[in-house]
Amino acid sequence: MTSADVRSIPFTDASGAQTTLQDLDADVVLVVNVASKCGLTPQYAQLEELQRTYADRGFTVLGFPCNQFFGQEPGSMDQILEFCSTTYGVTFPVNDKVKVNGRNAAELYKALTRTPDANGKAGRVEWNFEKFLVGADGSIQRFRPKQRPDDPAIVSAIEAALTR
Repeated sequence: MTSADVRSIPFTDASGAQTTLQDLDADVVLVVNVASKCGLTPQYAQLEELQRTYADRGFTVLGFPCNQFFGQEPGSMDQILEFCSTTYGVTFPVNDKVKVNGRNAAELYKALTRTPDANGKAGRVEWNFEKFLVGADGSIQRFRPKQRPDDPAIVSAIEAALTR
């Protein structure tokens, strides 16, 4: 599956409207399943730093709250958005809650999880804060949850994918 295919898959934004990656004003998108009550939640700060650093070059982080991992995102959308804004100053789009694994997984995640990580392993999302970099050139790269957003491998992948 290519980035072009993934870019046309509809998902629901925080306001309940249908949208796609191609509707965003971004060539390069870092799709991340997020949660507010997870040990990895401080990654929001690094995700926001990536957003602030690269947004003017055609990049955006795109958060998808997920409650599939030990109920670590139990709040309503209003609560989630408030948490993101007040705790981490998040300016990137946070979309409607999704399931990332299983039969009821969001179509976007069904497509993204076909992409293998650096070790060649595709399939289920392991935990909150798994990252998928969708490039304008049709590439999709996968980074596992414990790999921090400011990891040099992620930063260099973003920089290599940017065309602006």
